[in-house]
Amino acid sequence: MSRICDFTGRRPVAGNSVSHSHKKTKRKFYPNLQVKRFYIPEEDKWATFKISTAALKNINRKGIFAYIQELRKKGVIIKY
Repeated sequence: MSRICDFTGRRPVAGNSVSHSHKKTKRKFYPNLQVKRFYIPEEDKWATFKISTAALKNINRKGIFAYIQELRKKGVIIKY
């Protein structure tokens, strides 16, 4: 399973783990992804998405259907 947000496209980024002596080793920073199930009343469907918590905040603010419509206008392909 890939660790990519279905809505925002956030994915792991690489960086360094820095010790007390400033010795650097490679590591990854993973996005905070949650698997959520939403009911979309306009389409009378249930949909499951793997989304970042930033996307979840936007959904709570705007509503799931409005947020999906906004993403589709930007060209993001969302399947459910």
